[in-house]
Amino acid sequence: MKFISTEKAPAAIGPYSQGTIIGNTIFASGQLPINMQTGELESDPAKACKASLSNVLEIVKAGGGNLETIAKVNVYVKNMDDFAVVNKAYEEFFGSHKPARACVQIAKLPKDATLEIEAIAEVE
Repeated sequence: MKFISTEKAPAAIGPYSQGTIIGNTIFASGQLPINMQTGELESDPAKACKASLSNVLEIVKAGGGNLETIAKVNVYVKNMDDFAVVNKAYEEFFGSHKPARACVQIAKLPKDATLEIEAIAEVE
């Protein structure tokens, strides 16, 4: 097992790594929607989705993958009423690439975030 660390995504806020690699598989830890340009937590659902996905992608890249190697995404939303907005931002981010996905509503996220996203990818 190898641990992934990159300054291009938020540091872990607990006792875990940003990601791990086992064999040819990258597991990116859940990413809050922290805008890496400002350091601020995005609260708008569309901006939050793009920020979290960007952070996930940076971890995947640091592990040797890219957007097209992302195979599975889990999206955790604070409010399922944001589903359509999040779905649109997600589609814009991935374009024609369509990884498997789950989207579930949960009661609360760290820092009271709007959403959190994690992914599984393949090392190129």
